[in-house]
Amino acid sequence: MKRAVIIGMGFAGLNAARALAGKGVDVLVIDRRNFHLFQPLLYQVATASIEQEYIAYPSRAVLRKWKGINFRLGEVTGIDFDNRIVRLADGEVSYDYLVLAAGSATNYFGMKSMEEHSFDLKSLDRTVRLRNHILNSFELAACEPDPAKRRALLSFVVVGGGPAGVEFAGSLQELIQYEIIKDYPNLDESETKIVLLEARGSILPFLPEKQRDYAVRKLTEMGVEVRLNVQVSGADAEKVLLANGTHIPAHTIVWTAGVQAAAIAAALELPKGAGDRIAVEPDLTIAGRPEVFVVGDIAFLPQNGVPLPMLAQVAMQGGEYTGKAILNKIQGLPVAPFKYFDRGNMVIIGRNAAAVNAFGVIRFNGYFAWVAWLALHLYYLAGFRNRTMVGISWILNYFFRSHQVRVISASTAKEENVPLKRPEVAAGTQAG
Repeated sequence: MKRAVIIGMGFAGLNAARALAGKGVDVLVIDRRNFHLFQPLLYQVATASIEQEYIAYPSRAVLRKWKGINFRLGEVTGIDFDNRIVRLADGEVSYDYLVLAAGSATNYFGMKSMEEHSFDLKSLDRTVRLRNHILNSFELAACEPDPAKRRALLSFVVVGGGPAGVEFAGSLQELIQYEIIKDYPNLDESETKIVLLEARGSILPFLPEKQRDYAVRKLTEMGVEVRLNVQVSGADAEKVLLANGTHIPAHTIVWTAGVQAAAIAAALELPKGAGDRIAVEPDLTIAGRPEVFVVGDIAFLPQNGVPLPMLAQVAMQGGEYTGKAILNKIQGLPVAPFKYFDRGNMVIIGRNAAAVNAFGVIRFNGYFAWVAWLALHLYYLAGFRNRTMVGISWILNYFFRSHQVRVISASTAKEENVPLKRPEVAAGTQAG
């Protein structure tokens, strides 16, 4: 029986495993975490909308339903391609076919100060710390008699006008508007400030112009200040530094402006594309190694002259394709090139406000787009309990304007004010 080893339990790895299940292949999935993380909803954990447990599902609980699929908790330290061996911190594993689906990490574009003084939305523990920090900022402000210092504590800057930045900024504004102001009667909403920075001339570049304008208008109506054509150069504990020599005061900085391949990609001596992504052949294999597939965010493959985007739908399609390609190779059948089918994009901005661009031809905004966004994300969320609990949380939030998870956990006010250190991203992390 042939063995396929999959590194990464994100969207790409999960779909590759599903395609191989019950097909007479010995499949081993390796990840440094023991759960599948639904990253699109991390921002809702950060803004106290849902519990962190609702978007994490035990890997073994997912995989045990599929015949021939096993899981190993471990951290990949290297790969011997010549001898077909994956080296782990606590041993090694041999393979006939290898699927690299380790996902992505945050890209700060060399700005060490931004890395030290900002939060990102890539991991569960990091996101919980961001939630703690946000809530703690209001606790500190509530005890601060100086109005200037109070406003400084309540200043939030989000860098990056993609879906993560837009969705986080909108959700944070709703948290403040619907809950925080009620919890802290001595604070005034006018003392809070959320600024969304985008280096380009528009946010959400994947949407048509009218929908981009709609998103800016909605954010502005909610109270988020959107600034376009703004280049950042760094940060410190009190402000975001801009390339033009000015700065924006900020006690909380959230970086959503860039991603790159997971650290394992840089460690491997393989051809790379932009963002340290591993260059692959049209069938998602490495040149000269037809048994090694690279899938999802970690893979660099231009189609029609443009690299495939680092999106969940690319990872899911690539994972399913890879599983089927391995089966074809085992049976001696030809493997057609991978063709990504763009089903479109959607983004949620706030209550009853979203934008959907389906297949590039079906476009709608507002309430029904908002419902479509909620339904699709519930559908792809792993686990019946998780879907149920997230659905209940959304219903309560909608009818009672309730962000229920306003809990500062596992930290103190003092700890939350030290310079931030981004954890190392090791091989075997999840993502696309």
